[in-house]
This record gives sequence, structure tokens and C-alpha cells, in this order.
Amino acid sequence: MTHDTLQEQAAQLECLLPKLMRRLFTLEPDHPVTELSLAQLRVCTILQAGPRTLSAIGVELGISVSAITQIADRLERAGLVERVAGKDDRRTRLLQLTAHGAELMRSRRQARVRHAAEALEQLSPEKRETVLRALEALLEAAQQIAPEIPAEDPVGARLEQ
Repeated sequence: MTHDTLQEQAAQLECLLPKLMRRLFTLEPDHPVTELSLAQLRVCTILQAGPRTLSAIGVELGISVSAITQIADRLERAGLVERVAGKDDRRTRLLQLTAHGAELMRSRRQARVRHAAEALEQLSPEKRETVLRALEALLEAAQQIAPEIPAEDPVGARLEQ
């Protein structure tokens, strides 16, 4: 395979994946999560894996603690997160999803899985297996070249649910 072909395939992948993600995972406009900003949604996604300090969330998202504090304040006013004392050190303040926030994120995931199932249903069982194996292989290849994702990755946590 020539370098040009590889670059063309990479460009095609770069174009296809965002379109695929939007088609599969865009929620109905009336779903409550659509009212959250992207930053708020990213924080809630991280918190699905469990409570975190604001500084840990900032590091994971690559933004300042003051920016995370503002996001946390808005999420707290909306009733989606709460600040709690750390288990080992009561002076440590952690951010965690409230029961309402956790339910909202569960509902979001269920809707996304439902959309993916509807799309997969359009394929034969053989094609579904081929697609899933190809995506797993692409993920493995990406893991070889991309920076390591923290062990407490919320996506991995969701996959284990």
C-alpha cells in the first residue's frame, strides 16, 4: 500500500467517524442531557466512574481548576452533582453525581445503546461481527500510538456495566 493510499484512508476515517458518532449517539432533542454544555457533559461522564477531586477532573479534561469549579457550580445548582467529603481524608472535597445525575447519565447511555442496536439491526449477523471486530482492531492499533488513557477511564467503566 502506498503512503498516498494510507493518507487517503486516514482522511476517509477522519471524515466517517464523526458522522457515525453523530448518527448513532445524538439524542432526541427533548432528552434532558441535551441541555448540558459539552463541558458539563464531559464532567458527568467522568463522574460515572466514581467521585473525583476537582483537580483530578481538571487534569483529565486538560482545563483549569477554576474552570472546573464554575462547571461544578452550575451542575450542582442543576442538582446533577454534589460535593462530598473524601472517605480517607474528610478535608478532601470530592465531586460526585447525585442520584438524579446518575439516572440522567444511565438514561443517556440506554438511548445511545438503543440507537446503536437499531443501526446494527440493519446489518446481517456476519456484517455486525465484522464491523465490531474491525472497530476493536482499530482501537487496539490506536492504543499503540496514542497517549495512555487513565485507568479510571469512564468509557472503560461503562463497558464493564
